[in-house]
Parts: sequence; C-alpha cells; structure tokens
Amino acid sequence: MATPENDTPVTPAGERIEDIDVSAEMQGSFLEYAYSVIYSRALPDARDGLKPVQRRILYQMTEMGLRPDRGHVKSARVVGDVMGKLHPHGDASIYDAMVRLAQDFILRVPLIDGHGNFGSLDDGPAAPRYTEARLQAAAVAMTDDLDEDVVDFVPNYDSSLMQPEVLPAAFPNLLVNGASGIAVGMATNMAPHNLIEVVAAARYLLENHEATLEDLMAFVPGPDLPTGGTIIGLEGIKDAYATGRGAFKTRAKVTVESITARKTGLVVTELPYLVGPERVIEKIKDGVNAKKINGISDVTDLTDRKHGMRLVIGIKTGFSPDAVLEQLYRLTPLEDNFSINNVALVNGGPKTLGLKELLRVYLDHRLEVVRRRSAYRLARRKERLHLVEGLLIAILDIDEVIQVIRQSDDSEQARSRLIDVFDLSELQAEYILELRLRRLTKFSRIELEAEADKLRAEIEELESILADPARVAQLVSDELEEVAERFGTPRRTLLTEARLSIAAVSSRKAPAPVLEIADAPCQVLLSTTGRAIRVDLGDEGLAGGPARRRSKHDAIRSRLVTTSRTEIGAITNLGRLVRFTAVDLPSVPANSIQLAAGARINDYLAIGAKERVLGFVSLDGEPVALGTRQGVVKRVAPGGWPSRPDFEVIALKPGDEIAGVAQGSDAEELVFVTSDAQLLHCGAGTVRPQGVAAGGMAGINLSPKATVVFFGSIDPGEENVVATVSTSTATIAGADPGRAKVSALAEFPGKGRATGGVRAHTFLKGEDVLGLAWVGRSPALAVGTDGAVRQLPDSGSKRDASGTPLDGVIGSIGESV
Repeated sequence: MATPENDTPVTPAGERIEDIDVSAEMQGSFLEYAYSVIYSRALPDARDGLKPVQRRILYQMTEMGLRPDRGHVKSARVVGDVMGKLHPHGDASIYDAMVRLAQDFILRVPLIDGHGNFGSLDDGPAAPRYTEARLQAAAVAMTDDLDEDVVDFVPNYDSSLMQPEVLPAAFPNLLVNGASGIAVGMATNMAPHNLIEVVAAARYLLENHEATLEDLMAFVPGPDLPTGGTIIGLEGIKDAYATGRGAFKTRAKVTVESITARKTGLVVTELPYLVGPERVIEKIKDGVNAKKINGISDVTDLTDRKHGMRLVIGIKTGFSPDAVLEQLYRLTPLEDNFSINNVALVNGGPKTLGLKELLRVYLDHRLEVVRRRSAYRLARRKERLHLVEGLLIAILDIDEVIQVIRQSDDSEQARSRLIDVFDLSELQAEYILELRLRRLTKFSRIELEAEADKLRAEIEELESILADPARVAQLVSDELEEVAERFGTPRRTLLTEARLSIAAVSSRKAPAPVLEIADAPCQVLLSTTGRAIRVDLGDEGLAGGPARRRSKHDAIRSRLVTTSRTEIGAITNLGRLVRFTAVDLPSVPANSIQLAAGARINDYLAIGAKERVLGFVSLDGEPVALGTRQGVVKRVAPGGWPSRPDFEVIALKPGDEIAGVAQGSDAEELVFVTSDAQLLHCGAGTVRPQGVAAGGMAGINLSPKATVVFFGSIDPGEENVVATVSTSTATIAGADPGRAKVSALAEFPGKGRATGGVRAHTFLKGEDVLGLAWVGRSPALAVGTDGAVRQLPDSGSKRDASGTPLDGVIGSIGESV
C-alpha cells in the first residue's frame, strides 16, 4: 500500500517504511561517532590543555565554591553535579578524569586536592563515596576571571545551563601537565614539562616573535616528569619539539648501596614515567624464573608516603652491581620508552603541534583573554563612573532633587522630571530614586568624589592597555611570571645524552655481558680501627706485591695479598677462624687507599661486639702463628683446615685470648711485647707447627700480673722499629696521653723461645704499664681515639729509654699503607 504522492510503503497501522543504503548509513553514523569522540572526549584543547570532561569538572567545582580555603566534599557529590548539569555520560568516566587531575605522579602541577585513596600506578582509587576533593590553587588560576567575559560560553547538553567553551588558563597547562587520549583514527600522548621553564619560553616568544626552536629549547631542554628519573638521549625530544612527533627513553634513578655489611643492593628511588613498582617487581621475578636475569637475590618494596619511592634489589655475592643494573635496564621497565604525539584541537580541528606552535596557540589565547578582560573591566568602570557622576549631581542640589520627587505623582513621573531638570540619563535617574537617605552625608560626597577620581584613572589605564598591543603582551608576561613564582618547582628529571651500555652493544655474535666480579688479584687490608677494604691490583700484584704507599690517615693492622674470589680466613681474639671472600668488600683504587671508606669487619662477618678480628690469613699459604695474652705461642700447619664456615684454631686456657696473629715462613721472627715492657723475638722455625685442636706451647715467660700486649712477626731483612707507649693503671683510661718511644728493633738482642726477653721501655715515676706496643716495618703510624693522626717521636731512641710526652691520646698503632 502506498500513497499517490509518495512511493514509500505505508503499513495498515500507518507506519512508514523507508529503504536506505546500509553502507551510506554506516558511513554517516561512524563519522558522527568519530566526530563526537575527537571533539567531545579524547583530545584536549590546545588553549587550556583540557578535555571537555576535565574542563567541566573544574568549572563545576568552581561553581560549587570548592576553593583551596574551603573544606573537602565527597567526590560522589562532585561527580553527580558534573554528570547532572554538564557531562551526560557515565559517572565512572567522570570520576576517572577527576582522579587523574589529583594524582601528583601523573600531573606535574595537580589541579585537584584529593583527600583519601586516589590510587597509585599499580592500584586504582577508592570509590567516590569514600574520597573527598577540592580545587588546588593552580586550578583556581585556570578558572580565574570567568565572570569577566574572558571566554565564550556555550549551552550544556540540554541547553538549560551555560558552560565555558575553554578556560582562561593562567599557565600553559597542556605543556606543563601533558595529555593522553585515544580517538578514532588518531591519538595524543604529550609529556609533562617544568612550569618555570615553559613560562620562561612563553615569555621569550612573546617578546621575540621570530624565535627559533633552538632559542626556545634553551629554556625548555626537555620534559620534566612528575616521578623524576633520567631521560636518555635528546634527539627524539628535539624531533618532537620540531614536528610534534618523537620518542625518548627514561631510566629509573638507581644507586648502589650496602644493604648489610656483606650484601650490596640496587636502591631505586625514582621510576620512569607511568611505571609502578609492582610492575617492575613482576618483570624481575619473571626474568629470574626464566633464567634471563642473573645475580639478583631478592626484591623488597619499601615505598611509603613518608619516605617516598624505595625499591631495594638485592645483589648476589660476587656479582657486579653495575652489570646487573644494565641487565635490568634491558629486560625490565627500569628503562622505558615514551612516544610523543602532540595532537590537540586548534580552532575546532585536530592538529599536530611542535613546541613553538603549542606556545603560540596558548599565547594567542591568553592575549585574547587579557584583551576581553580589560574591555569588560573598562565597560564596568565606565558604567560605575556614569552612576557616580549622577549621584554627585544629586548631592550638590539635594534639596531640589527631593522637592522634584515629592511633587511627582509616581516614580515614572519622578524619573522623567529628574532627567529633564538635572540633565540626567535614565540610568542615573533610576539610581538616584533608589538612593538611601544615609548616603546623603558630606562624607558620602567625599567618598564619591574619591571613587570617581579612582575610576577615571583606571579607565585611562585600561584604555591605554587596549590601545597598545605591547601593553597587553607585557601584562600577559607579568602574569605568567607571577604564576611561575607561585606554582613553579625545581626540575625533577635529569636530561642526559645517549650513551652506550651493555644492552646497547649486545648483538647475536657478541658475548653475553659478564655479571660476576672477576677473580682478579687484590689486596685485603684491615685497619687498626676495624675497617676492611679490597684494593684491586694488576697481575703484577701477586708476583711482586703492591707498591708501598704512605698515607696520613690510615694505619694497617693486617694485610693479605689474594684474589677477589679466593676464600680467606679472619682470626678473632677468641681463637676462632671465620671463612669469607673479599668479593663484596668495598673496593678502592690502588693509587688512593682510604680505609675510612671500608666496611666494619665485625658487621661484614656478622660477629658479636665482644669479638675482635685481629688479622687475615690465607688458607693455603704459610703457617699461621698465634700469640696469646698469657704468653702462649702456636703455629698452625697449612692445609687440613676444617670445612666448616668457622672453627677454633687453638684450644685457649680459661681467661686467655689471642693477642695477635701473623703468617709467614720459618725465616721470619716472632715478636712478643708484654705489659711490663719486656720484648722477646725469636725465630719462627723454633715453634713446631701443630693441628687446630692443639693448645700451643710456651712463647714468653711472664712476670706476675703481666700480659702480652703485642704479638706479630717481622722479616729480619727489613728496617723494623718498636713503638711503645707507657701509662699508669692508676689513671682513667684516655685521660693521660702517656709517653711514647720509637726504637730500632736491631737494638734488641734475640733470645730463645720461652725466655723473658729484654727491657723495651723504662717507666718513670707514676708509670707502671705499657698501654700500647707495636713492632713492624718503619715508619709506624699512630691514630688517636678520635680517628686523627697522632705524631710519634722519631726513631732512634735507646731500646730502654723512657720516651717523650705525647700531645694527644693514642688509640692504636699500625703500619702505614
């Protein structure tokens, strides 16, 4: 059935059926959808850097009065108002946009002050009924002057309300906070920048319209990411600033720290942009399980709100932290790529913009805002001046004004007569009719005249601004500078040129990077203050030994030439040997040895405070010699050591402990010095080596109450000295520096084992004991209890001299580095 006028079929129920082309309908519908997504959802406006939903959120919160000096309100209330009045979409999308505006790890200058759980890079926020929000001060700067006709307003979705087409935007929000969004057939991805740098570039471009990209990059060298990190390579950034498209790599900020005395770790304090710690941990675990990542013992996330980001990655013993870090950069998000695609809406259409174009669009917008604001203020002041001038006319002849009004039949007649008699405008006459009697005092006249003068000055100023584009530009520049001072913060992201790494130079034929520390020759040193370091040597270090260097700050208790991965032993005063390797000891260059940089050996070996390490020994070298406080000596035969990690090397008598340890051949001499100033040196060959279970033999005969204060070994062919410091048992320890003497060991005749030795120091009145003694290669180095160097007398004193007074207390004596 069809009507005569129309061939369109009509059903018996009166319904009209039209045939359409499905392809044309699909094309039209898709274009409408694409247009809606591009212009109303996904892409930001280049002027204020906001998407429609973000703009509506900030505007509605401004209308609700949620300023920084007011209290927070429930996020659900904000979402409801935005959805009901301005944004007819789901509440989830509105809340997601609102959360993003509050996250300081997403935006360089957050616009919303969120209270509650607003999420992290790994976890989403709490529901809007649990969180609260208000505007940040920076958001107030984005919406300031909206009531002064600075931007156009457009109807909302049902034309019941008006909303701003764009915000005034007191700073370049698009560059400062970046943007991301996926539209139909296009996407945008813009990196955040430093507000101070962007404002400086904008002001320069405002004054120099022909500025080049190089000129602007002098102010904006690259992005400044909210989470910090390091940007590797600047070529991609320059491409993005020139064409709107580019890419760069970001790396986490990582430091190598000692987690414990024997364990080194990588501490991550800043991650690449948009990378969370849980994602890094997951990738590390996957790599370790797949055996693609080696050298990692554990990963601990110590991040909290008080201390910020802190991810600790433990390194296994013997692995190079730097090599492991390069491996992590290659295989985990500790190094990430960021692609820049500067697409934004300009004059209602999507456009790809470089740095200069982005600044130019913003500045044009801001210049228009200031011009419209100045024009609005000029009009308002002219209107006010017009009314004030009418009031002044009325006050000058108030009696006649009142007479005219009283003689009028109604307000319309009074208005007409006032206009005719006093030559007033209709607005002035209406304003006078509404005047309150209390305004008719002489003070009111004075106030009105002052107000009129002020209005005339402001009108003149505004007219001069509008008449001179340079004045408008200067005003924009000054306001930008003020905003930068209020909200600007120092740069967080480090910019570096690209550099080669293990990951960068690897190829199919290239060998895998070496992660473990090589088993290289080294020297292990123990200071008299209990610190140990590893000094890496060349191959010649094992053959001839390292060159001796003098240091003004370090005194050596023990020195051992070995390799970094060879197991060695530390012998304590309780007669215990602890096995360890020096691979994880702090390493210092051979030409700059500073023991203060070493690790505390007690912490490194995890031994108690009552136990002290006296020396390092090789487990497969010469016999190890031990001397005890009670005068016992023992040499332990090399080899045959128990396989346990620690064991006793001498059976000590009750109350006895080790006084010193040495390692050498039979050609060396063993030396005892006692508290009553007796010195004995005898050939090491006179002491027969024993097993670890033996208790040793008599080394020196002690007088009653005397103990051994020093035991060691020396090479008879070297120039050796004896340093002694006398004191009194009646004085408080450390109160009396005492007297010191340095003599040549050659002056002391050798005697047989188990004899009493010879006098090494003469006590003066009030002295009865040696506080310190040391025998070794010249020169001797003394260190005070405060760690400072103490001056010892010159060598050359007689072996039984009484010494010279010291100017400070000596804590220890040892060999120079």
